[in-house]
Amino acid sequence: MSDPRVGVTVAHRRYVPYSHAHYAGSLVDGAYALGLFGDVATEVCIRTDGDEGLFAGYSDVRFLAPVRAGDVVEVTGRVTRAGRRSRTLELSCVVVCRGRPDRGESAAQVCDPPIVAVTATGTVVVPLVA
Repeated sequence: MSDPRVGVTVAHRRYVPYSHAHYAGSLVDGAYALGLFGDVATEVCIRTDGDEGLFAGYSDVRFLAPVRAGDVVEVTGRVTRAGRRSRTLELSCVVVCRGRPDRGESAAQVCDPPIVAVTATGTVVVPLVA
């Protein structure tokens, strides 16, 4: 019998504010996506186990494209394995809209297709329910 938690998917969308720009070209640091992964993982744990859970670690983190201030990102977490207390999550951060300051101060466009910016595998742990 398969575990009903496997396959549970949570997605969040967020506008990346200019106050988060950290580097030239309005780039944000890689930790920005990792923080968003933590938010998605928290909701996954609430939905699957009724607890916020804790992040135990990341593996295979890949920074594939820049995330910039003015972007709209979609962060997704999907349960790929469920153990007694641990859950393995497949995580992604994609840019779905991007500011276009070259076209005007407030210009922006939808990214079609979305730009895959960061991927990772994460492990979360939840309390053992009696």
